[in-house]
Formats: sequence, C-alpha cells, structure tokens
Amino acid sequence: MQPEPTAELRHRIVEAPAGRLHLVEQGTGPLVLLVHGFPESWYSWRRQLPALAAAGYRAVAIDVRGYGRSSKPEATDAYRMLDLVEDNAAVVRALGEDGAVVVGHDWGAGIAAASALLRAEIFRAVRLLSVPYAPPGGPRPSEVFRRIGGPEQEFYVSYFQEPGRAEAEIEPDVRGWLAGFYAALSGDTMPAPDEPDPHFVAHGGRLRDRFPAGPLPAWLTEEDLDVYAGEFERTGLTGALNRYRSMDRDWEDLAPHRGAPIGQPALFVGGALDASTTWMADAIDAHPTTLPGLSASHILDGCGHWIQQERPDEVNRLLTDWLATLQG
Repeated sequence: MQPEPTAELRHRIVEAPAGRLHLVEQGTGPLVLLVHGFPESWYSWRRQLPALAAAGYRAVAIDVRGYGRSSKPEATDAYRMLDLVEDNAAVVRALGEDGAVVVGHDWGAGIAAASALLRAEIFRAVRLLSVPYAPPGGPRPSEVFRRIGGPEQEFYVSYFQEPGRAEAEIEPDVRGWLAGFYAALSGDTMPAPDEPDPHFVAHGGRLRDRFPAGPLPAWLTEEDLDVYAGEFERTGLTGALNRYRSMDRDWEDLAPHRGAPIGQPALFVGGALDASTTWMADAIDAHPTTLPGLSASHILDGCGHWIQQERPDEVNRLLTDWLATLQG
C-alpha cells in the first residue's frame, strides 16, 4: 500500500437519496467514509484527509444532507436515520466501491453506527468518535430529554425540537453563536464544573447565554471559523437541526433492531471532558456486548467534544493503526 503524501483534495457532487451530496476526497486505496456531526461540515475532517491519504487510503468526507453544498430537503422527516444511512450507501456506490470503513463524530457517530447496523454488507468496520454506540430501544427520546432538564432549565436537545426556535437565536449572528458553541464544548475553553452547564437553557433564555466569553479554542483559527460560519450563513440551520427533530421517528423506524449489536470490527475514541463520554459511560461499559468486534475504547485526557480537531495527531494515529489491522 503506497502512501500519497502530495495528493490533492478533490471536491465532487454525487447523486443520493438526499438529491445531491457534496464530498471531498483525498488519496487512493481502501475507502474510508468520514461523517461529521452538528454543527460542522466535511471541513471537520481537514486534518484526517491528508493523514489517511498518506497512509494509503481513499479518504472521503461528506457534507451530510442539510449541510454545506449537499441538498437540503424541506421535510423534517427527510432527516430520519434510515435516509441518512442510504445516503452513505449511495456515496459508496457512486464512488465505484463495494464497501467502506465508516467513521463518524457526534451525530456522525450515530449515523456511522446505524450504517454499520443496517448495511453491514457495505460498511465492514466502524469507528465512533465522542458518541458511543447505544443499540436502538428504550423510552421515546423526546420523553427522556424532557425529564433531563427539570423545572428550572431545558436540555438543549429539547430546545432544538421546535422548528424555528433555535434558528431565531442562531441565524442573526451565526459566526458568534458558532464560536461560543465550539468554545463551550472544547477541553481548553469549556466552562468550569461550578459554572452553568451550556448543555441546558434557562426557561425563557437562550443557549448562548451560557457560552463562555473569551478566546477561541486552540484548535479553531479565525479562518476556520470563517469557513464554518460561511457555510451556515448560506444554508441556514434548519437542515442541521432537523436531525434532532427526527429522533422520535428514528425510535419508531429502528424498533425492529431493538437491542441489536454491531458485529463488525469497531473502535471508540472519546474525550475525558466531553459530556457525551461521561453521560454515556454506561454505553461505553456495555461495548463488549453491543460492539463485540471492538478493538479498544480510548479516552483522551483533557479533551473535549471536538476530538478529531482538538487532538488530530492522536486521533490520526489511533485511526491509521486500527485501519492497518483490518488489512491483515
């Protein structure tokens, strides 16, 4: 397997159930599909694309439907998990491949896991960043999230449910909101444990009221922020937020797979300071049962939620070392 250290980024548009999906690829070799989370884009993988290409892989980062240059269906239920899985499968086919390793972060981790669960014939291995695998099932999600907030505050997932509500907060100042949101969940800038939790909204308040005031996280330059802000200023946030608004539909759609494990080779990497890791510790502990093909779970000390951007060298090393084991 020969590396391609000088391979250039290639932007493409492919046909998919979403309509059209934008992707960026680099390198040649076995296909590795990279799926971003909220509120991000293909650009979240800018430090993984060249590393994977240099290691001898065809690295492809997509704009998930509703984001960036990909199509943005109007219907809320067009963002259900079943459709996102089929988008991923369509990308693999459009690239002339019959299989891929799928890697996801944040919501992308959920999409990657569902892709491996539902289309095992295509996605032969799965790596999850920040959000561990929890099999379908349990109570209806909207009911769970309502209980999390309590009488004095509202959990951010519930806050995102009502169409237009979060958009009214975010879209008048997309760049400022993104800067605060990224800082609130970054290991070097997140609020101290004794400060108000930015995952919650005081009743009648805004999510951004709890964002930290101060510098950008170390991983995020002004130029990086311009890229993210430019994408969402053009597209708006509704497509991205509709993923949250489809969770109850996912719960219904995936009911036949309640409790189902994912058997393919798997790897999990989380940040020790990330609420997704700490709140879902039970899911991580259950991985030997729910992910029987798991190689390891790595928890990076001092790292927050934006793991592949906060710790690109560690994430790239763990990813390429794991991928090498799949080629044996």
